[in-house]
Amino acid sequence: MRVLYFAWLRQKIGVAEEEVAPPPEVRDVAGLRDWLATRSPGHAAAFADAKQIRAAVNQDFAAADHPVAAGDEIAFFPPVTGG
Repeated sequence: MRVLYFAWLRQKIGVAEEEVAPPPEVRDVAGLRDWLATRSPGHAAAFADAKQIRAAVNQDFAAADHPVAAGDEIAFFPPVTGG
């Protein structure tokens, strides 16, 4: 599974992307987010406030209950505003 981080999430975690193999119980975006938060202090800081994070699975916006699977590309980013 390829995970991409944008904006301040990337700054807190220290990498723009990483390949991960979460345990089988990680089945959706929320589960992945929670699992990633346990990987390092930077991950914990980045995912501390789930309400401030949006996600996309395979380049489509996704809700917290959207399923994730091996081979997916998941991106995490702050809310985006137009203008």
